[in-house]
Amino acid sequence: MGIEFLELTPERSVATMPVTGNTQPFGVVHGGAYVVLAESLGSFAANLFAGPGRIAMGIEVNASHTGSASSGIVTGVCTAIKLGRTLTVHEIAISDEKGRRLSTVRITNFIREA
Repeated sequence: MGIEFLELTPERSVATMPVTGNTQPFGVVHGGAYVVLAESLGSFAANLFAGPGRIAMGIEVNASHTGSASSGIVTGVCTAIKLGRTLTVHEIAISDEKGRRLSTVRITNFIREA
């Protein structure tokens, strides 16, 4: 996937992913690749929040794809909506190099003892 993490905290995480190698037959980023980028960001952020001795597991993901990229890189910015005792919710906005939003993903993680 070529995902590169640039920033990683429970509240805000940022990563990039190249378009090349992550396209569908029509030459644009596959919607599933957007979801992989987003879920990676949200899950890492949730597990950082969970802390030692606890684990965060994804229980729901929702994605709306509103644009496409055929070259360059895409960037995902993950922002915490809710950081609770047993649940976290993050929103991930994925944009192209021009700043156009391509996908909006929401992930909910359940936190439990490891």
